[in-house]
Amino acid sequence: MSDKYGAGDDPYCYPGTRVLKNKLSIQQASLLEEAERDLSCVAAASIDFAEPPYDLSYLCEIHTRLFEDLYDWAGELRRVDITKGTTRFCNMSFVEKQANQLFSALAKEHYLADLSYDRFIDRLAFYYCELNMIHPFREGNGRAQRVLFEHLTINAGFKISFETVNAGEWIEANIRGVDCDYSKMKSILNICISY
Repeated sequence: MSDKYGAGDDPYCYPGTRVLKNKLSIQQASLLEEAERDLSCVAAASIDFAEPPYDLSYLCEIHTRLFEDLYDWAGELRRVDITKGTTRFCNMSFVEKQANQLFSALAKEHYLADLSYDRFIDRLAFYYCELNMIHPFREGNGRAQRVLFEHLTINAGFKISFETVNAGEWIEANIRGVDCDYSKMKSILNICISY
């Protein structure tokens, strides 16, 4: 994979490369990206909806299911600090604490159940962007988060589909979320979520 996280000397990668060590011994970035996409897509289709609680353990379980056929560290919290462009994600030493605090707040909000549509979109955008900044895993955060947020949405009584989301707009929404500007994420979620 390309150095999209700027992780420097990364123990997750094959020596002298930016390609993540994997169970298939793929050392070409484009082939690994293709395998990752294909395997996680098949795995995602096999993950059934589950009711709350939704917590860090649940997110780790989702990540395991998505990536266990490819990475030995699937479902494990990352052990390196990572950046993407100018965005520095949560320090690895604080990932577990920050994630647990965020999921605790989500639980106190009853996993966003029984909210109006507009309020649900508002809070979901907040939680998505905040969890994205924690970035618990070395790779695969977005896919694991999407499954988690699909479950949150279903539990709240809504429907969701990410199929129409433009990749560039999604990235922009996440970048804006770094500065607590959730407006772009809210507008995307308004398109993805229905009654």
